[in-house]
Amino acid sequence: MFTINIYLKFALIALTLGLAFLFMFMEGFGAGYYVPFLIIGLGLLASYIFLGTVGSAAQMVQKMDFDGAEKRLGLTMNPKFLYVTNRAFYYILKGSIFANRQDNNEAEVLFEKALALKLPSDNEKAMVLLQLANINGSKNKWTAAKKYFRDAEKLKVTEPQIKEQIDMFKKAIGNSGQLKAGGMGGKRGSNMMQAGSRKRRRPKMR
Repeated sequence: MFTINIYLKFALIALTLGLAFLFMFMEGFGAGYYVPFLIIGLGLLASYIFLGTVGSAAQMVQKMDFDGAEKRLGLTMNPKFLYVTNRAFYYILKGSIFANRQDNNEAEVLFEKALALKLPSDNEKAMVLLQLANINGSKNKWTAAKKYFRDAEKLKVTEPQIKEQIDMFKKAIGNSGQLKAGGMGGKRGSNMMQAGSRKRRRPKMR
């Protein structure tokens, strides 16, 4: 997926809007020389505000660069401004980062936020539910873990890697101690997140 380097985007926003205001000051509104620069600058600014840095951060998570991904997500102006699907992915990525660090409490909060938003397909929803099942299993909260798993099992999952995770949970569900071993934190969780979006049309994310 093509993404513009965020620092290059910042530079282009400053350059195009700067030129637009310069032409407006020098030539006045009637000349119209500023219009193309203003349109491009505002378009880039809008994409930054509403799409954030989710796309490039996702690429870093897939490469296991969790620290880099966290820094890149930190460049998002405000997750509340993001287009709803990108906001959901923002919380999934943040949750994956905290899960990789074994900070299950914060990861759970973030995955719950993602689950409450509009996810593109049942693949992503199942992925989040399985993450939550894994987290609750690691806390010995088997009732909650099984509920999340059952909810995931009811979905129409098409991605083979996520189906494999569901099968693993199904085999382990009868033995609570094995559920933790079938967990998806860290590399496995990020790989499944990649699989969950590989074969569908993804929303534009910068």
